[in-house]
Amino acid sequence: MSSEISTSDEEKYPGATILIGNVKVAHEGATLDCKRALLYREKNIFKAIGEVVIEQGDSIIQYSDFANYNANTKIAKSWGNVEVNDKEMKLTTDTLYFKRKEQLLFYPTKGTIKDTKNTLKSNRGTYFLRDKKFTAKTNVSVVNPDNKLDSNHLDYYTNTKLAYIYGPSTVYNFKDSTKIYAERGFFDTNTDISYFVKNAKLFLKEKTVEADSLYYDKKKGFASANNKIRVVDTLQNMVIKGNYAEIFELQDSLFIIKKPVAISILEKDSLYMHGDTILMTGKKDNRIVRTYHNVKIFKENLQGKCDSMHTSQTTGLTKMFKNPILWSGKSQITGDSIQFLTNKETEQLDSLKVIQNGFIIQKDSVDPTNFNQIKGRNIYGKFLNNDLKNLLVKGNAESLYYNRNEETQKLETITKEIASDIEFTLENNEIVETKYFKKSEGKTFPPSEFPEEDKKFRGFLWREDEQPKTKDDIFIKDDKKFTPNISEKNPAVEKAKARLEKEKKRRTKATVREEEEE
Repeated sequence: MSSEISTSDEEKYPGATILIGNVKVAHEGATLDCKRALLYREKNIFKAIGEVVIEQGDSIIQYSDFANYNANTKIAKSWGNVEVNDKEMKLTTDTLYFKRKEQLLFYPTKGTIKDTKNTLKSNRGTYFLRDKKFTAKTNVSVVNPDNKLDSNHLDYYTNTKLAYIYGPSTVYNFKDSTKIYAERGFFDTNTDISYFVKNAKLFLKEKTVEADSLYYDKKKGFASANNKIRVVDTLQNMVIKGNYAEIFELQDSLFIIKKPVAISILEKDSLYMHGDTILMTGKKDNRIVRTYHNVKIFKENLQGKCDSMHTSQTTGLTKMFKNPILWSGKSQITGDSIQFLTNKETEQLDSLKVIQNGFIIQKDSVDPTNFNQIKGRNIYGKFLNNDLKNLLVKGNAESLYYNRNEETQKLETITKEIASDIEFTLENNEIVETKYFKKSEGKTFPPSEFPEEDKKFRGFLWREDEQPKTKDDIFIKDDKKFTPNISEKNPAVEKAKARLEKEKKRRTKATVREEEEE
């Protein structure tokens, strides 16, 4: 210990030695310099005043206006323009505690940390010198030229530039205004890679992604989500759900598997679409939704099933492939390929097209063993208020329907017709008017004289047991199981999981207890 002047004033400073001018003191590897000081030898307490500098080897150097140091507890309190520097960062605050035994710095008031990458601010925080780690709490922000992370509790490593969050947190990207919200996980400020595992939400330009766990590589524009996924397409008014998804931001595309369902949000009646895999591709002006294998759709007045489906969200046109079937009202509609168009403005069904081997079947309203039937090469339909209003059967058209008395519902006649084309007008899903073009053959029978062998056209197959009657029925598997050839073990995601698990183990109970005490 040394100074230019050493004196005492028992009346003003009882028990203290007053040191004035170039005061220097050393204690167990640390040195303290100041302009003036009070040394209490019995209490082993040192009070420094003016241009205080504390150095600990080559690890840190600290500046302040005032400081108190207790040599027994090895705790220093500094206040007034406090600044701390080490090889990794610079900390500024108004009040700082330095616990030399634990090798930690604690600030109870607002503090700012700057390193080569980020500026961290918080209302209170702790810096662990050995681990190069800040634990910051209350109004925490980590800012760099590309991003801003807001949180109420995080651990930040100045050597790796990794931030681990332990409470409500949001990462904002300055370049395109995308953001991520979560309450547990990490954000790598060097690589712009994040991995979150609690209440994770990714907000893209036109999509919001929610999931139990979410990996996001901003630079590559890639995200991977697991369990309870909910993707909201704000532009197309669509919600996609499932349990595993990958999003390719730069290509504006995503695929989702494990019980996926796409829900088109309509004003009165939403359309639910399920398959083993749902793939959405394309920019907003040309966005396509493809659904593969075991596809089912449900809407109150329209249900369907096929192997694969292609929907243009721009035109509203949906195409169904491989053994497709639609149920509209009382009608079962089949063909080699089925297409239906939705009016994008009214959000109602507009038209229907059945290509090759078109077949429409309606169960008789009274006798379930009888079926009205319409068959032809192609079938074209128009909807009104989401109900079939007109049907045009083009090529090799055949029809069979049971005519009942409107009042008594008694079966009066059975009519079978063959023509090149047949046009039908429907009301309440019942045929009320028929027009034949180039009719070649036809006959109306009394019920008792109708040939039993003519009750069903060739190719007749009633598939009511396959019809989804509720939106939950679209998940019932009645086909052979299809397993998508997609691996959920993405190496980058697995690495992120391992990193988060390693940090979990690293945060020992002792460390957490020390933070809670502070």
